[in-house]
Amino acid sequence: MLPNITLGFHISDTYYDAKMTYRTTLELIFKSHTFLPNYKCGTQKNLLAVIGGLGSDTSFHVMNILGLHKIPQLTYGSFAIDETKTMEVPPFYRMVPNENLQYMGIIWLLQHFRWTWVGLVVVDDNSGEQFLRILEPLFSKHGICSAFTKRIPQEVRMEEFINHFSRSSPIDLSREDYRASTMIMYGESLTILRLKTFIHSPESENTENPLFGKVWIVTTQTDFILTGAARGWDFQMFQGAILFAIHTKEVPGFREFLQNINPTRTERDGFLKNFWEQAFDCLFPDPGMPVMDDDTCTGEERPESLIAGLFEMHMTGHSYSIYNAVHALAHALHAIDLSKSKRRSNIVGRNIQLQSLQPWQLHQFLQGISFNNSAGETMSFNDQWEMSGGFDIMNLVTFPNNSFQRIKIGSVVHYAADRRIFTISEDNIVWHRYFNEVVPLSVCNEYCHPGHQKKRKEGEQFCCYDCAPCPEGKISNQTDVEDCFKCPEDQYPSNNKNHCNPKVVHFLSYEEPLGKGLASTAASFSFITTLVFASFVKHKDTPIVKANNRDLTYILLISLLLCFLTSLLFLGQPGKVTCLLRQPAFSIIFSVAVSCVLAKTIIVSLAFMATKPGSSVKKWMGKKVSYSIAVSGSLLQMCFCTVWLSTFPPFPDLDMHSVNEEIIVQCNEGSVTMFYCVLGYMGLLAISSFIVAFLARKLPDSFNEAKFITFSMLAFCSVWLSFVPTYLSTRGKGMVAVEIFSILASSAVLLGCIFFPKCYIIVLRPELNSREQIMRRKN
Repeated sequence: MLPNITLGFHISDTYYDAKMTYRTTLELIFKSHTFLPNYKCGTQKNLLAVIGGLGSDTSFHVMNILGLHKIPQLTYGSFAIDETKTMEVPPFYRMVPNENLQYMGIIWLLQHFRWTWVGLVVVDDNSGEQFLRILEPLFSKHGICSAFTKRIPQEVRMEEFINHFSRSSPIDLSREDYRASTMIMYGESLTILRLKTFIHSPESENTENPLFGKVWIVTTQTDFILTGAARGWDFQMFQGAILFAIHTKEVPGFREFLQNINPTRTERDGFLKNFWEQAFDCLFPDPGMPVMDDDTCTGEERPESLIAGLFEMHMTGHSYSIYNAVHALAHALHAIDLSKSKRRSNIVGRNIQLQSLQPWQLHQFLQGISFNNSAGETMSFNDQWEMSGGFDIMNLVTFPNNSFQRIKIGSVVHYAADRRIFTISEDNIVWHRYFNEVVPLSVCNEYCHPGHQKKRKEGEQFCCYDCAPCPEGKISNQTDVEDCFKCPEDQYPSNNKNHCNPKVVHFLSYEEPLGKGLASTAASFSFITTLVFASFVKHKDTPIVKANNRDLTYILLISLLLCFLTSLLFLGQPGKVTCLLRQPAFSIIFSVAVSCVLAKTIIVSLAFMATKPGSSVKKWMGKKVSYSIAVSGSLLQMCFCTVWLSTFPPFPDLDMHSVNEEIIVQCNEGSVTMFYCVLGYMGLLAISSFIVAFLARKLPDSFNEAKFITFSMLAFCSVWLSFVPTYLSTRGKGMVAVEIFSILASSAVLLGCIFFPKCYIIVLRPELNSREQIMRRKN
C-alpha cells in the first residue's frame, strides 16, 4: 500500500481556546514561516485531511474553517451531532459512534441496577450543557431523576487552575444529595484533575468528603490521567467506577514497540524527551553541564514501571480511533492510486499525481472505504459517516500504589437502527469498599416492599414517593411497583398482600360431615320408603290398601323413593352428566309424586260427592280419571324439561368470585327462566293439591285421608316457599345443601303424612284393617 510514499503529519494544540483553535487550523492550511491566512507562499506540502478534535467544541471550531475548503475531518472523540443529516458533504468522519448510543447505554446501565436517584457532574462548557439537554429528558422518559447538577469550571490557564487549591470547593452537596449513591461525570481529559482540585482531597481516605463512597459513571471523553504536578494523587475515590470507553483492541506489535522506546535513539520526536522527564521525574543533562546522579534520565527507564495514571502499556480507545483514522486515509489514498494506475507509467509519476491531489477528492473514496485493520476488525463508515461498532463498559480497580486497572465488564453495540445490544457482567464488578461488596442502592427513598405500591409525594420529583399498602383484593409481589394488581381468578391475595394463594376447589362431597349426613338421611328415607312399599305390596288385598287406590299408591311410593335417591345426584363434584340430569330428573319425579297426590285428593272428594242422591259424579269415579290426572300432570312437566334440555341445558361451571378463597364447582342451571318455570309448575301442582285437600278436609272418612293430604301439602309448600329465598341467598355447599334438604324434607313429609297412619294400622292395628271397621267408621 502506497509504495515509496510517506504520509507526513503535524500535531497542533488547541489550548482549550476557540481563538487558538481557529489560528492553529489556519496555520495548518496556509503553512509558512509567517502567519498569512488565505495566502499560499512558496513551496509546501499539501494538507489532505485533519484528524481531530477530541471534544465537540474543538471539532466544530475546526470544522468552521475546514468546511470552507472541503478538507476531510476525521474525529476520534464521541459527541452528539445531528447537523450531518442535512449536509451533502459531511463535516466529520467519525471514527467513534456518536454519543446518542452512549446516552442510551447510561440509561440501560441505570435501569439494570435500578438506580433512579442520580447526581450529575459536568464540565462547565457548551458540551456539558448539551449533555444535560439530551440526558435529562431521557431520565424523565425512563423513570430516572437527577438529584442535583454540579458544574466544574473549565480554566484555560494552568495558573488559574492551580489557584483553586486555596478557594472553597464548588462541589457542595446538601443532605438530600447524599441519598444519590450514583454520580455521572461528563467532561474531557482534564476533568478528573479539576474535580480532584475542587474537592480538596489529595487524601481520598477522608470519609467526610461528600463525594466519597459513590459509584462514578464516567463518559468516554473523560480520562484518568495524571500530570507531573499531580504525581502523588490517587484515584481511590473512584474505586469501582464504571467507565464508558471507546472500543479498542490490542494492535499486534504495539506493546513491543512501547517497550523498545528509548528517547536517546529516537530522532525528530518533539514530545518524547519532555514526556520522559515528567513521567520519570528526571532531567536529561544539557551538553557541558555536570551530571547529577539522583535526577538524571538515563534513557533506560522502562515505561511499564509507570503507574497507569501516568502511562498505560495498552492502546486506549482514543489512540485506537486515531490509529484507524490514519489507516482510513491511507486506504483512501491507495484507492485513488489504484483508480489512476492505468494512466501511470512509473513510480515518479504516481508520486507527482498524489502530491497534486486536492483534499475534496478524498470524500468519495472515504465514504465508501472498507478495510481490515491489523487488529482483525473490519472498519467502514455507515450512511451517517461514522464507524459502526459501540462502546466498551469498564470497571476501574484501584491499587494502594496509586495505580489502577480497567477491566471490561460489558459493552453497548449499535448494529443497526433497530438493533442495540447492552451487555454487562455484574459478577465481575469490583465495587467501592464503602459498599461492602454489595450492589449499591441509589434511590430517593427505600424501595416499596411487596404488598405495597408507590404513592406520589406532593411537590417532589416522581422518583421520591411514599409506600401505601395495596387495596383490598390486590397484591404486589415485587419491590417498587407502580400499582398493585389482582390475582388470577383461581387465586386470592395473601394476608400480607405480597403473593397469591391458590383457591381451594369447593363442592359438597360425600367425605365431609354434611355430605355424609345428607347421604345417610337420603339412604334412610329410601330404605323406609322401600319398607312401606313392601308392606303395601304384602297387604295389597287388605281393605285399607284397596280403599286408597292401590295402583296410584304404588306409583306415589316409587316416585317418593326416586325423589330420595335423586338427592344423591346433588352430592359430589358436579360433572357434565350429573348437571344435565339432576334438576330435570328431580322435577319430573317430584311432579309425578305431586300429581299422584292431586289425583288421590280429587278421587277422595269425588267419592263423597258421588254418594249423594241423584249425583252425576259416579261416572268420574273410574281408575281412568285418576291415571289421567297423574299422567297429564307429569307430561306437562316433562315438556318443560324437554324444552329446557334442548335449548340451554345445565352444565358444570366454576364460580371464582362468590367466595374469596374458594372455587365453587357448581352446576350452572343454563336457562334460568326454564328452571323457575319447572319450579313454578311444581309449586302450582302442590298448591292445587293443597286447595282440593283443604276443601275436603271435613269429609267423614274413617281414616280422614283428606286431612293428612292437607297437612302434608301445607308442609310441602312451606318447605319450598322457604327454599326459594334461601337458595338465592347462599352459594357453594350451602346452596346445594339447601336444595337437598328441601327435597328430603318435602318427600319425607309426603311419606310420613300420607302413609304413616296406614302403616300404623297395617302393622300395629291389623284388627282395624277390615271392611267392617272401615264401613262402621264411615257410617
